[in-house]
Amino acid sequence: MESLQVKNKKQESKEIFENSLKSNDTEEKIDIYFYRPIGLRIAIFCQKVGLTPNAVTIISIFFGVAAGILFYYPSLSINVVGMLLLMFANSLDSADGQLARLTNNKSRFGRILDGFAGDFWFASIHIAICLRAMNEGWSPIIWVLGVLAGVSHTFQSAMADYYRNVHLFFIKGTNGSELDNSKDLQEEYDKLTWREHAWTKFVSKGYLGYTKMQERFSPKLQKLLAVIRSDFKGGLPPKLIHDFRKMNKPLMKYTNIVQFNTRVIFLFLWLIIDYAWIYFFFDLFILNPILIYMCNRQEKVSAYFYTHINDYKNPDGQ
Repeated sequence: MESLQVKNKKQESKEIFENSLKSNDTEEKIDIYFYRPIGLRIAIFCQKVGLTPNAVTIISIFFGVAAGILFYYPSLSINVVGMLLLMFANSLDSADGQLARLTNNKSRFGRILDGFAGDFWFASIHIAICLRAMNEGWSPIIWVLGVLAGVSHTFQSAMADYYRNVHLFFIKGTNGSELDNSKDLQEEYDKLTWREHAWTKFVSKGYLGYTKMQERFSPKLQKLLAVIRSDFKGGLPPKLIHDFRKMNKPLMKYTNIVQFNTRVIFLFLWLIIDYAWIYFFFDLFILNPILIYMCNRQEKVSAYFYTHINDYKNPDGQ
């Protein structure tokens, strides 16, 4: 009897964990086996004490910025503390999404705030590395590298996040993804007034521009999504879901590479050997080519399905 209870408890825990994830297709191994389990425990604790997902996100900003500040110091022991703080910030970042899914407390503002959190972390990290490099004898040119790397990071994260949501849209539908489009956002933005909704309109304007940028980088994908929204309002055919997932899933590993884990592993390595400035070159000359390949690959997948979309409208050839 006891073993059965233990078995049922394990099964229940497994189901809770799986429900807290977006999708196995889009999750990295290090997230599934490290950050997500920690994030789930934090999410459950936050649920018990009444913290909202947005509150968890805001807390993560403080830890992430503090981590960046500690990377300024050329002391390995201090840097290690910064590494641990950054890892905890990312665990909190995982927890806010898991908490939102567990409590069904998802919102667009929460998604926007979540995106800004990472920007704050890495702005702090870039500034700290620039100041550190100046102390080590670098000329002000390091600030140019830092800014260019920061801009690159913004584009990399934006497109990786967008492609993940596109993948989730195809395999899970609207409720399982966070895919927005500029047309709907523009209509919502136009309904807001500066007098009554100044803050909401300000945030919405920034997010609208962010979404338009994502769409400009993916013109063939936009053509495919327009057809999907027009011709498959009742849901996508199972064969289209299956075929898109099969062809698009390999792209997910590239979206993961340009996101948090890979860049942070290399950042930690360069901090350990006291060459933190190499991180900027990694961002510019390693991750940017991956971004370009990722965008080209997604466009080829989109062009294929756009060309063959009629096969899914009339699967029996009728």
